[in-house]
Amino acid sequence: MTMQKIYLLSNKSYEDIENIEVFDISYINQNIDFSLYDALIFTSKNAIYAVDSFNNDWKNIPSYAIAKKTANELEKLNSNLVFTGLKSHGNDFAQELIPLLKDKRVLYLRAKKTVSKLVEILKNNNIDIQEKVVYETVCKKSMENYNFKENSIFIFTSPSSYNCFLKNFKWNKSFIAIAIGKTTAKEFHENTKYFVSEETSIEACIKLAKSIQ
Repeated sequence: MTMQKIYLLSNKSYEDIENIEVFDISYINQNIDFSLYDALIFTSKNAIYAVDSFNNDWKNIPSYAIAKKTANELEKLNSNLVFTGLKSHGNDFAQELIPLLKDKRVLYLRAKKTVSKLVEILKNNNIDIQEKVVYETVCKKSMENYNFKENSIFIFTSPSSYNCFLKNFKWNKSFIAIAIGKTTAKEFHENTKYFVSEETSIEACIKLAKSIQ
């Protein structure tokens, strides 16, 4: 029996996995006075790369990372990491932050499009939070025409990776989707066969995909 092909919707390469880049990241330069804030929230490595491209002052402000992978990038840049989320999902992360951010002036550095209710949850709990958009995802156009086989497995690392995939390719009902987290899974169309990784890492997604394969 031929094993199902696994596709990773990311710009990262892994052995035995075919990666497909369906979007580009565009940084959005912002003029931010970081001295006004007591805490920074990061839910994406791209937000870290973006803000670091135009400002160094952010590294002095205590940072709160949604998950270990994000925290690792903050540590690599010698920033002031003070907390790493345990549950790794946007809305759950917000609940973890509530007792930690009381009486702090908070800045959330984020993508142009987000689907979690992190800001809403924090505001509803009287957290003084502001937002700055520091990057956006732009779907690629006129991509290579792939001949996807029945029952292929696709790993989606963000809601954008799923939506950009659908702008370029047709979804077959035999396909199986792997979501890196609950937020990504919520984007899937009804009747999509999917699994959610227990950990929000590409490595965990690949392990899950191979167990299904």
